[in-house]
Amino acid sequence: MRLYFLMKSLIAVLCAPAIAWGQPADIRIGNTSAYTGPAAAFAAVPRTEAAFFRMVNDQGGVAGHRIDFISYDDAYSPPKAVEMVRKLVEDDKVSFLFSGLGTATNAAVQKYLNTRKVPQLFVATGADRWGDYQHFPWTMGYQPSYRTEARILMKYMLREVPEVRLAILYQNDDFGKDFLAGAAEILGDRYARIVAAQASYETTDPTIDGQLLALQASGANVLLVAATAKFAALAIKRVHDLDWHPMFLLTGVSSSAASVIGPAGPQNAIGIITTGYMKDPADPAFADDPGLNEWRAFMARYMPGADLREGAYVFAYGVSKVMLQVLRQCEGDFSQEMIMKQAANLHGVENPVLLPGITVSTSPTNYHPVQALQLERWDGSTWVRFGGVIDGTDPSP
Repeated sequence: MRLYFLMKSLIAVLCAPAIAWGQPADIRIGNTSAYTGPAAAFAAVPRTEAAFFRMVNDQGGVAGHRIDFISYDDAYSPPKAVEMVRKLVEDDKVSFLFSGLGTATNAAVQKYLNTRKVPQLFVATGADRWGDYQHFPWTMGYQPSYRTEARILMKYMLREVPEVRLAILYQNDDFGKDFLAGAAEILGDRYARIVAAQASYETTDPTIDGQLLALQASGANVLLVAATAKFAALAIKRVHDLDWHPMFLLTGVSSSAASVIGPAGPQNAIGIITTGYMKDPADPAFADDPGLNEWRAFMARYMPGADLREGAYVFAYGVSKVMLQVLRQCEGDFSQEMIMKQAANLHGVENPVLLPGITVSTSPTNYHPVQALQLERWDGSTWVRFGGVIDGTDPSP
């Protein structure tokens, strides 16, 4: 069922003087996300995207065309995602899918969308498969791939820990397995010697206590956690309660101060290392940053009362800005072919919420728009960046 916030969005459009009501929506954008279920912490993303497109409509749309953003709850369930995406394509007649959340859910509809030549743009997951332009030319990712992130974290670990014994906790799907693949690319024939233990979990698991006990028992002095927000928070708290003190490496998708660090306990997370590519609104260095001030003005008007420490709002604003750039480059031709062509024609696009030195670039042979990261460490109140921006495309040790 279409969500209530979408109805509010359409009501808001009635007040936009530049677009006449009564005409069908010119640009129909489809989305599925986890408003409920194990990844519900990320529901802030589609809600912000809906607000962003309300803003675009209030400002006259794109080339005079109104945007109809239609978002459904897939509960982070692949079968539900298939059902909802078919509804979007076959009943709602969307032009393309945008920012669908989740590796397994998007993988479940990837072949269907490519067969029908419906763009599946800026998928909200870092799985490496979203860059496979040869086999899936109608699918494109956005954020740095999980393999890229794993390679960067492994290089850091090898530099900083002389006698490494690594434990890995990962989600049992393409998301988690991408981290294993990225680690293997760096560790090579040392993998079996360095990795003391690895354990997976299912998104339906009530806890991960057993997995963490087994990982601790391995004698590991480094822990890599490739988990979504709920399980990342559980891992941080449980590691603290076990009085275990490994170097803690955490995937950047679950580094939110509001939805992960807060529930886990900010003091329990001190010293955790992650990667970032977006500006952290809680970082004092960005207190008066022009790019984040643009985002803050948007939030004040279109998402009043939202927790401005939550990184999901920043992500949603940034990826929506990139989508808007694609639509503007279409210059009024919003055919599916033109939308895909322009998505693959972004050259060093500046984005107000990306870290300095990181831009968005694509081409017909590059479907990974963002490929750089910076290491960050939690100090008890915020993520502190250290080192420079790292190009994650180099797989060499």
